[in-house]
Amino acid sequence: CYSPALRTPMFVLVGSLATADLLAGLGLILNFVFQYVIRSETVSLLTVGFLVASFAASVSSLLAITVDRYLSLYNALTYYSERTVLCIHTMLAGAWGVSLCLGLLPVLGWNCLHDRAACSVVRPLTKSNVTLLSASFFLIFLIMLHLYIEICKIVCRHAHQIALQQHFLTASHYVATKKGVSTLAIILGTFGASWLPFAIYCVVGDPDYPSVYTYATLLPATYNSMINPIIYAYRNQEIQRSMWVLFCGCFQAKVSFRSRSPSDV
Repeated sequence: CYSPALRTPMFVLVGSLATADLLAGLGLILNFVFQYVIRSETVSLLTVGFLVASFAASVSSLLAITVDRYLSLYNALTYYSERTVLCIHTMLAGAWGVSLCLGLLPVLGWNCLHDRAACSVVRPLTKSNVTLLSASFFLIFLIMLHLYIEICKIVCRHAHQIALQQHFLTASHYVATKKGVSTLAIILGTFGASWLPFAIYCVVGDPDYPSVYTYATLLPATYNSMINPIIYAYRNQEIQRSMWVLFCGCFQAKVSFRSRSPSDV
């Protein structure tokens, strides 16, 4: 809100991701308190719904960032139009709306408080509820995989076009292309490694298994929320400058900051 430079669509998406991850961390604390310290089935149900909504918003924001990266490369000439702003805001509204609905499902009655046989590995969510969440994750993962493959193709095609114009591929172009592709691989690999164990266990796991198995597979998913700021915000110089202003009250004018495109975020 303080920095006009951070009000562009790509930073709005990063802000959405940061908000979702922050809420997920808060939800984990509340769920632990009401699960083991202050036992209350009703409040525990609310905290589980809060967790589901927060993590769903986090994953949806990651998908929105991926779509934004793709659009910034595929429609580079028209990316900074009002149509893109409207598209980004519509995506965010849809992502948070769907996430809120998923979080409300167990609160509105889709739970196993009165039917223990219907419980999943994540109590008090039902097996069908967890299956829906896992299927949604697999769908999002496949969409992100497809989009990142297309992004890699575009990046490589741009490098090839530059090479044709200059009659050779310079070392800097090769390094930049390799770095871009490796960064995309790290992003998708981190996301998959964080969420796939839990999503798979939700489908194949049995509610009679020890709860430690659930926590062991959920733990990497929580790490994803911790790693997201490093991947999506730490290297961005606009965010670094805004952090200097926010926490130090000033920033060194001598330090040069380069504006980056959405595909660099």
